Amino acid sequence: MLKILFAGTPDVAVPSLRALAADTEHVEIVAVLTRPDAPTGRGRRLMPSPVKQAALELDLPVIESDPSETDCFVHELAATGAQAAAVVAYGKILKEPVLDALPLGWYNLHFSMLPQWRGAAPVQRAIWAGDQATGVTVFRITRGMDAGPIVAQCGTSIEPHETAGDLLSRLAESGSSVLVRAMQAVDAGRAAAVDQQPGEYAKADKITVEDAHIVFDAPVEAVDRQIRACTPNPGAWCALHADGGDESATLHVLRARPADPVDPTVPAALEPGRLAAGKRAVWVGTATTPLELTEVKAQGKKAMKAADWARGARLGDAAVCR
Repeated sequence: MLKILFAGTPDVAVPSLRALAADTEHVEIVAVLTRPDAPTGRGRRLMPSPVKQAALELDLPVIESDPSETDCFVHELAATGAQAAAVVAYGKILKEPVLDALPLGWYNLHFSMLPQWRGAAPVQRAIWAGDQATGVTVFRITRGMDAGPIVAQCGTSIEPHETAGDLLSRLAESGSSVLVRAMQAVDAGRAAAVDQQPGEYAKADKITVEDAHIVFDAPVEAVDRQIRACTPNPGAWCALHADGGDESATLHVLRARPADPVDPTVPAALEPGRLAAGKRAVWVGTATTPLELTEVKAQGKKAMKAADWARGARLGDAAVCR
C-alpha cells in the first residue's frame, strides 16, 4: 500500500482528497498538507481551508507548516512516512529539496490538457480563449512550472454556457478519479511518465480584477466568454451609469448569454455598453449583437435576476455600462 501525503487548499481539491481516502486498498493518506487558517468575512475570523475541514472530518492528520522553511519541513515530512504526494491546488511552489524528500515523487492534478495552459488559471483562460475542449492532467512535479512528465490525462468538451466555476467543479469531480488511478499506478510501479512535448504554448496567467472589467466594444461572443471566464472569481464587472451621466456604481454580471437572434423583443441595435430593459429581459449592446443579462449583482445589493434588478434600478433611456 502506497503511503501518500495529500496537499491542497480550496474546494476543488476536496473531491480528490475524499476519493483517495476512500481507496483503502491501494493508498493510505498519512497526512494532509494545507495552507494555515486565514481571516475570512467581515469579522475577519480565522477559518480553516476547505481541505483542512475535509481532512478533520476524515480524521486525517493535518500539517500547516510552510514548505519554504525547507529543513524543518523536510524533517516533518520524513516523520510522516510518506512515499509520494498527491497535489491539487495547494497554492505554493515547492523547492527542489522538498521535491526530492519523497522517494516516489510529487504528483499534481492540473485542470488542463498539458502542455496547453500551464499556470494559475487554466480553466478561466481556456473559456476566455474560446477553446471547445479541455481536460485534466496528472504529472510529476519538477522544477519547471507545470512542466513535469505526464502520468495520466482525460479530456472533456466545454459546454456553451459553462462558467469557469461550473467547469472547474466538473473537472474537480472527474479529475479525482484520474488522480486515484494515477496514484494506483505509482503504487504498482507502472506509472509510465511521458515528457511533455516541447514548443510554445499559451500560459494561464492569473486573472485580475482589472482583467474582469467587461469590454463591451467587442463581438458578443467575446464578451460572453470574458464574463464566463471571470465567474465566479474575480467576478466580471462594469461601471453602471444609470442616467448616462458621470456618476457610476459597480455592477457585477453573474450570468449572461448572447441574445436570441429570432426573439422579436430583442432590440435591433444597441451601441456597445448601452442598456435596454424589457418586461422580462435586460440587454446590453456589444460591437455586434446584444448580450442578454440574466443574473446581476448591483453595488450593495444581493444577486438577483437581471429583469428584477432593472425594474428597481431606475434606469434612464441613456443608461450605459462602461
